[in-house]
Formats: sequence, C-alpha cells, structure tokens
Amino acid sequence: MTPFRARFAPLVLIFALTACAAPAPSSPDDTFVLGMSSEPDTLNPVLGYGADGGSLLYDGLVRRDADLSLQPALADTLPEIDGTTVTFALRKDVKFHDGTPLTSEDVVYTYESVLDEKNNSGIRGDFAAIASVEAPDPATVVFRLKYPYAPILQRATLGIVPAGRASGTRPIGTGPFSFVSWTPGDKIVLKANPAYWGGAPAIKQLVLAYAADDNVRATRMAAGEFDATVLPPKAAARFDGQAGLTVHRVPSADYRGVMFPFGVPVTGDPAIRRAVNLALDRSAMVDMILAGAGEPAFGPVAPGTTWHNPAITGSATADQTGAAEVLDEAGWRAGDDGVRVKDGARASFTLMYPAGDSLRKDLALAVASDVKKVGVDVRLAGLDWDAIEPRMAKDALVMGYGTPFDPDYTNYELFHSAFAGQGFFNPGGYQVPEVDALLEKGREEPDPAVRKQTYDAFQQRISDDAAWAYLVYLKHVYVVRGKWAGITPSVEAHEHETGGLFRNIAEWKPAA
Repeated sequence: MTPFRARFAPLVLIFALTACAAPAPSSPDDTFVLGMSSEPDTLNPVLGYGADGGSLLYDGLVRRDADLSLQPALADTLPEIDGTTVTFALRKDVKFHDGTPLTSEDVVYTYESVLDEKNNSGIRGDFAAIASVEAPDPATVVFRLKYPYAPILQRATLGIVPAGRASGTRPIGTGPFSFVSWTPGDKIVLKANPAYWGGAPAIKQLVLAYAADDNVRATRMAAGEFDATVLPPKAAARFDGQAGLTVHRVPSADYRGVMFPFGVPVTGDPAIRRAVNLALDRSAMVDMILAGAGEPAFGPVAPGTTWHNPAITGSATADQTGAAEVLDEAGWRAGDDGVRVKDGARASFTLMYPAGDSLRKDLALAVASDVKKVGVDVRLAGLDWDAIEPRMAKDALVMGYGTPFDPDYTNYELFHSAFAGQGFFNPGGYQVPEVDALLEKGREEPDPAVRKQTYDAFQQRISDDAAWAYLVYLKHVYVVRGKWAGITPSVEAHEHETGGLFRNIAEWKPAA
C-alpha cells in the first residue's frame, strides 16, 4: 500500500481496545464525522484525486454501482463506441458548486490537463490511449483513441473540473458535497450541495478527520468523536454487539505483499524471492493477524474476479522443506549463525513498513519469523512514508494495491519497465520485456477472450519470477454509529480517499 501521492492511501490496522458501551455521538445532528487513515496531497482530479470514482466533490462521466457495473453520471447515457471513437452526451441539468453550468468544454479541459506533460499528473499513463478529446457542441464529448482500449469506460470515472479553474486548495466540482475548508494535518470540511443533480444529501455537513495511527482512530471512535471509521479487524471486533454501532466487513480485491527490489544482490536473486514465497504461512496470517477477515494471496488479481488466473496459487501453509531446497540448489549455504551465505553475501535484507500501520507491522513480523526458519534474515524498519520512498530501490517494503475493476489498473504501472523507479510505481525496478509486451497487448486488445489469455500469461510470468511475495487479501472493516438506510457495500479496491463503504455516503439516510 502506498500513500495518496501514488493514488492510493494507506489503510488501517490492529489495536486492542477494551469493550465498553458506545458513547453518544458528539457531533451536531446535521454533521457526520468520518475517521480517515490518510490525508490527500491534493483535491485536484487532474493530479489524481478521486480518479477511480472515490471523491464526493466531483462526478465523472460515469460512476460505479454497488455491483461494480458502470452507470451514467455526468453523461446522460452510457456512450456510443465505434472502434476508436467514443461519444458521450452530457446531462443538461448539471451545475458546478459555484453555479456555472457544466459543458463539454469542461470535460475536454479536464482530460487535456491530465494528458498535458507540463502538469506532471501521476495518472497520465492511465489515459495514454486517448489521442484527442473534442467538444463538437456544448452537450457532446468525443474521445478519439489511438487504438481500441478496453478499459476506456472504466477510466471515465475521472472527476470533471471547470475549465481553467482546477485547484487543489479551493476545489470546485459538481459532486454531492462542496468544499468548505481544509486544515492540513487535521480535517477537511464539506457541506451538502442542495442543488445536486442526483438529489441533495441527507447529511448536511461532512467532516473528514485524519488520523493515520490506528490506535488513535480506534480510541476516537470509542470516545464518540467519529461517527464512522475504518479499522483493523481485531480492533473492529471489539465493537461487535455494542449498542448503536454496526461493524461492516466488506470483501475486497485489496492485497498486502512484499515488494522486492531487483537491483540489489540478495532480493535480486530469484532463489531468495522464491524461498521467501514458499516459507510463508499465509493461513496463520489470516487467522491471527486478520482475525479471519481475509484470505491468502498469491498474485495481484483477486480470486473470484473475472480476470483471476486460477493456476496462480500455492500452499497457504509454510513449505519450509521446499524453501530450503530452493536455497540449497542456488548455492545459499547455512552460516555459523544460521543465516545462509553465498559468495560472501549473507541472505539478509531490510523489510520496511509504515510505522503507523499496525497491520503491516504485524505482517512484516510474521514474514521475518517465517523466513528465519529457512536461514533468511529480515531486518524490520518502521518508517514514515517520506523516509520509505527514497529507500525502495534497495529495501523491500510491505505494500498494498489491488482492484476488482480492469486488470490494466495498477498492474501496468506496477510491472511495466517504463515505470521502473517512478515513485511508488514499480519501485523495485522490475523490468521484463515479455511482461511489458503482455501488458501492452492487454490494454490494446479489444477481444475479451484474448485479453483473458493475455492477463493469465502476465500473472503466470510474475509468479514464476516471484516478483512479489503476496501475503493476504483483506476484508475492509468499518464501524458505523447509528442506523442508516442506503449503505450498499460492494467488492472494494485498495482503500483510498472516501471510497469503500463511504463511496455513496451522499445517499445514506437516517433509518426510522
């Protein structure tokens, strides 16, 4: 998992909290306070905020329903697609928060701004298939593509900003909530948009309160400072059965895994990476760390989703014998202290994790314990994100990504050599021409059956290379105060912004 600057914000994790009666909410009746784990660097969609539809300030041309199907949003209907031409007709009743009507020029401006190299948008690569965006009239937008691009409609969730007025500090959108204030390091305050084309929210004021530390969020939820928050499984379990609180456990495609750097002697050796994968007891991680709220992970595409390759699997329990055989065959011999050595180098590497993320800390501890049994020494380092980022080319990291949407999502940036070393995209420097070719074919191929074969081959190759050591898929766990109608969980992507259970909070209404 990565901070928001790479599009995805850190999720949450483990805290032991004594059970007690839930106090009454401390916020006013018309205010709802969300306890969030990560603060965005920007509120500008052009720079990547809410690109996958998680924002409450903006609307895209389309939106996702609870079953992940695409539905019209700013578009009046789903578009007409003719080869490399995609035509959207816009709704005629939409205004920005400042009262300015939405027109096709706003859509053109938004997408052209993302594609403009001068803006250095972190999501520009997601829209590389777009050759041009045109506005033949105020209510029509035409996308010209360089090639048939299967995920083009998935990408149309991007929030639209007013032409010439995109801003990350005083944002203006068309969404169900409008911006009031931002106190960096503390909170963002939003208010209901009474003129929202989809209907005014029942919640009149929404506060996004930021607390990166899991313990702090759990404590503030128990104290009544938050009306809802996302928590680690063990912490959330303490709220089960408390009067006035509901715990939601939501399936996700969100994984945690060990990202290996390839340009260093130890983790650059495929035998080390394969041995680590074999030595891990993923079943114990699910049972002990996730309290059963998850499942073992072996690759970047979640089981049960359309694009998963069922051949990508392994033993959920540790195979220490197999791990030792891999290391023996590669020439890694046990040293006097039990740590293996090859050509004078010890089988030792550093594994980083964000210090405030107790789940990833616990996973890192489990990895270190498991691989020590086969003679691999893992030194743990809990750091903040600013300290982690410059070290990713040489030190391993417990990361998280994952999406139930199109397999082009995240995988292209994580594994294509063009992104090697670009921040939190492909930070380990994985560079394999065969994988590049598969990823390029996958995004350009219009035939779903051929795309499935292509992504199956992609998953197989990175598994063969042990590019990562995938650990677990999570269930996202939320605690909500009060009774609300309209909560509609869906299979979730990696947690970010106000996505997940909170994605449709504008539609929540107090239950009778």
